[in-house]
Amino acid sequence: MIEKRLQLTLFVPNPFLETIEKVRAKFNPEQHQLIDAHVTLCREDEITDIENVIHNLKRQNLEHLSIHFGKVIRFSEGKGVLLPAINSDESFKKLRQQIIESPRNHEAHITLMHPRNSRCTDEIFSQIENHEFPETITFNEICLIEQEIGQQWKVLQRFPLK
Repeated sequence: MIEKRLQLTLFVPNPFLETIEKVRAKFNPEQHQLIDAHVTLCREDEITDIENVIHNLKRQNLEHLSIHFGKVIRFSEGKGVLLPAINSDESFKKLRQQIIESPRNHEAHITLMHPRNSRCTDEIFSQIENHEFPETITFNEICLIEQEIGQQWKVLQRFPLK
């Protein structure tokens, strides 16, 4: 039996994608090959009732989401690096509440180095810190994506945001 995972994702749009992907390709090529830069909106364990989730995505008049990002930080005992959201937590939470019932606390971020398949060092982090990242990104669609474990993520469906 092939194991599959589903997520709702906000892919980083152009023109911001290239800037972020340069860092991901250089310092975390394995993750870069699996999925483009994104903000995870809902993880697989939050969208178990996929019919209801899709119904909510289609029937709601969901608005685009602008996320403001801060300075890069290390996480997972310093192994990973992410670009954290700042000052947009309420709109992110509101969007999640419109899609899923009882969402847990989940903070918006873009993972630059995933600790599952990369290791950040002080030298690498210094290089990433000196990179210029976008301060604000506006997302205009939600993607339902699927991954067969260990394979590239695939977009199953797109839901435009107004």
